[in-house]
Amino acid sequence: MFDKKNLRVEMHGHVALVTLDRPPVNALDRQTRYELISVFDEISQREDVRAAVLTGAGKTFCAGADLKDRPDAAQPGDFLEHNRATRETGNAIKECAKPVIAAVNGAALGAGFGLMAACDIFYASEEAVFGMPEINVGLAGGASMLHSLFGRSTTRRLFFTGARLSAQELKDRAIIEEVTSAKDLIPTAMAVAQEIASKAPLAIAYAKQAATMVENMPQRDAYRLEQNYTMALSKTDDAKEARMAFLEKRAPVFKGR
Repeated sequence: MFDKKNLRVEMHGHVALVTLDRPPVNALDRQTRYELISVFDEISQREDVRAAVLTGAGKTFCAGADLKDRPDAAQPGDFLEHNRATRETGNAIKECAKPVIAAVNGAALGAGFGLMAACDIFYASEEAVFGMPEINVGLAGGASMLHSLFGRSTTRRLFFTGARLSAQELKDRAIIEEVTSAKDLIPTAMAVAQEIASKAPLAIAYAKQAATMVENMPQRDAYRLEQNYTMALSKTDDAKEARMAFLEKRAPVFKGR
C-alpha cells in the first residue's frame, strides 16, 4: 500500500503526507499521474487516514506536465488517454473523501498549479511562485482552473501571458491561507491537518462532500443539501459523542459510526 516510484507517503497519526518526488522538478508524466490517482483513491477508502497534505520534494512543488511525455497524436488514442489521465489526476484530489491541504514549497506551474487548485486548503512558502505557462509552449489550457481562483481580468491576463504570481500576491488576494518560511511550511500544514483529523470522521466526510458539491450550486439548494447532511449526521454515534465531549469538556472518542 502506498508503494510508489514517484511519490513518498508517510503516515503521521491519521494524516497522510504525500510528497511528489520526481527529480529535478516533479514534472507530471504518465506514471506519476496514475500514482497520484491511485494514492488519493486509496486515501479516500482507508479508515486510518482522515486528512492529507500534498507537497513536493526539493525546491519545486510541481513544474507542470512533462512535455517529453506529451503524445504527438501519431498513435490513435494516445492523446485521449493523456488528457483523461490529466483530468482524473485533479479529480482524484478534488473528489478525495478526506480533506487535502496543499503545502506549496516552490514553483507550482501549469498542471502543478492545477494540483494545488484541486486541494481544499492552500499554504505556501515564501519561495513559491504560481503560473499557467501553457501559452509559452504553444498550448492552451487551465482557464477553468484559474476561474475557480481569480476574477475575470486576472484569469485572462495569466492565461494569455503566462505571467507568474508570488505566494504573497496570492495571500493578498485571499487565495492562500498563509505564507511561511520554508522550514515552517510542512509543520504549519500538518498542524491544520491534525486538527481536522481530530474531528469526527463521519462529520468530516460529510463536510468534504458538502464543500465540494455546493461550490457551483445556488445558495438555496446548497443550504438545503447541507441541512440534509446535518440531519443524517445527527443520527450517528459519533455526532452524539462529539456533542457530549464538547459539553463535558473532554477529548472525544470516535468509533466511525
